[in-house]
Amino acid sequence: MDSHGLILTLGKVVIAAAWADGRVSDEEIDSVRDLLFYLPQVGQEHGVRLNEQDWQLLELYMLTPVGEEERQRLVVELQGVLRHPADKALAVRAIENMIMADGVVTPEETAVFQEIRNAIESVELNFFSQFSWLVSEAVRRRIAAVAHAPNREQYFDDFIKNRVYYAVCQRLNMEETQLNMPEQELRKLSLAGGLLAKVAHTDRKVDEREYEAVVQALENFWGVDRKTAVFVTEVSLMAVTAALDPYRMMRQFTQATNREERVRFLDILFAVAAADGCVGYEEMEQIRLLAQGLNLTHPEFVNAKLQIPREQRAN
Repeated sequence: MDSHGLILTLGKVVIAAAWADGRVSDEEIDSVRDLLFYLPQVGQEHGVRLNEQDWQLLELYMLTPVGEEERQRLVVELQGVLRHPADKALAVRAIENMIMADGVVTPEETAVFQEIRNAIESVELNFFSQFSWLVSEAVRRRIAAVAHAPNREQYFDDFIKNRVYYAVCQRLNMEETQLNMPEQELRKLSLAGGLLAKVAHTDRKVDEREYEAVVQALENFWGVDRKTAVFVTEVSLMAVTAALDPYRMMRQFTQATNREERVRFLDILFAVAAADGCVGYEEMEQIRLLAQGLNLTHPEFVNAKLQIPREQRAN
């Protein structure tokens, strides 16, 4: 089974479905990117990882509308990779994972999903109209999940793409201060702060040790001065909660960093989790999910976990 090829082809069909009415707004494109980020997660046990070239290929399909003939070609391509029961099961799970991205599936979506499942299992891929509707509903929900905030018209693009950077800019404006750092580096630092805050918030509380661990992580890992590290830490811990969906942060952080940086960043995530003396089960699971979302392997996750003394680990 070529799980990688199946997930990549399914991603193209998702984009084609988004283009079904001939136009896709910038908000919809960002939400489609989020949904695509969910697809490989179900194939982790098969070693499915979309590399940088794969994501660039998917971006190519997002740039301009996918017409009827190209859409049919992509559906036929998907049909060609659904050769075995395991392929069909993976495709069904991937689609289900995608439509459940925001935790809600309506009865109508469930009914349409069942039709799509039946079409895939029988390799009769004349399901495109239903699939297009399902994708549009998932996109609509993604937009709603990230768009509700006070003063969202101002810096809307930054709010959508980098929640912590948006909050940093808002606070800098209110305090009429500046950080001596290029914009792109501040964006990357904000993403790092957001992911560290996500781990710190796992148990719904952040104590002084975890706060200081995030500050030191930003100081040491990113080489910024303490004033900047403290500022970004404070904003990150206020902007990011345990309930916040981290997928957009992970996608943006993956695009802004190289693999070596992300492998090293796993150690920093564990250091923050261990700051209060123990890495609990929930924290361990949160970091595992973040490692997957950052396109890192399970052995890389385990290697980082083993850097924490056994007596400080839940498992």
